[in-house]
Amino acid sequence: MRGSLKAYNKVNISSQAAEASPHKVVQLLLGGSIDKLLQAKLAIEQNATAKKGELIGRTVEIVAHLQAALDFEQGGEIAQNLSAMYDYMVRRLVDANQNNDVDALLEVIDLLRTVKSGWDAIPVEHHHLKKPA
Repeated sequence: MRGSLKAYNKVNISSQAAEASPHKVVQLLLGGSIDKLLQAKLAIEQNATAKKGELIGRTVEIVAHLQAALDFEQGGEIAQNLSAMYDYMVRRLVDANQNNDVDALLEVIDLLRTVKSGWDAIPVEHHHLKKPA
């Protein structure tokens, strides 16, 4: 039953991402990262080392993907600040993974929630803006 639920959730998220605007994709990535880190915290508490490593590793990949998608020409100082924050998050996640540091995970979760909160506050009329050609 649990495996079926996981498979359904994976298909559901994939379907949402396929139909989503770029804005929605970022929302999904940020939310997914937070969820994975909460699961990693639980894995640390349960001494599930392999699961912890997998969840943190997947989160590092997501953060790296978000960082790679930054547009420094259009985003200017905001993009630079986000890039620096994403670098910091990755360093803290590596620390968390190596040292089973729950505080480092919680710090990154708070940072991701802050970014997601700002992203969620973007008015709907700006969700589908395209880059100029």
